[in-house]
Amino acid sequence: MKPFIYPEMMVHVGMCTHKSPEHILLISDDSRLLETELERYQSKALTVISATDALFTLRDLGDRSFDLVLSEAPLDAALCAHIHRISREDALLCTVHPDLDDTEANKTAMQILGNYYKIIMPYRAGAQTLLLCSKAYHPTADLILQRSDLLEGQQYYNCDIHIAAFAMPNYIRKAYLGIIRN
Repeated sequence: MKPFIYPEMMVHVGMCTHKSPEHILLISDDSRLLETELERYQSKALTVISATDALFTLRDLGDRSFDLVLSEAPLDAALCAHIHRISREDALLCTVHPDLDDTEANKTAMQILGNYYKIIMPYRAGAQTLLLCSKAYHPTADLILQRSDLLEGQQYYNCDIHIAAFAMPNYIRKAYLGIIRN
């Protein structure tokens, strides 16, 4: 896989879906490439914490502080609860998760996230699958076309790729019926 696909899709899908992402939380143990993509957006407040210590660090962050959370930390019930607590009412979460063929692991994570988000949709970043969770915005219906079209310098992401990344084959749709929320 090309090294630029994952960071572009992890960052730009969320940044171009949320109406006004001003406060971003990045949970990663190797955030360099993601931070480079976030630098394309001017005047955004970025907080970076370690994925290894995420649960402990999140406890110290204020309630309703972030518009967008980009997470590379493994999801569990406690982490999801803290991410929900520090997220604003219209927040998005973009996160890594097991391959969609690992149905049981994904269903468990998606059911936990379903307690906090009304939209839960997997999307492709090349060979990697990511998950977008939203309290308010739909990733294809609420795509900010002007923002995505004005981005410069990316090698993979564009508004057409944004929408196409959410297309899933029928066997995935059937396996996750009632779990994926769109």
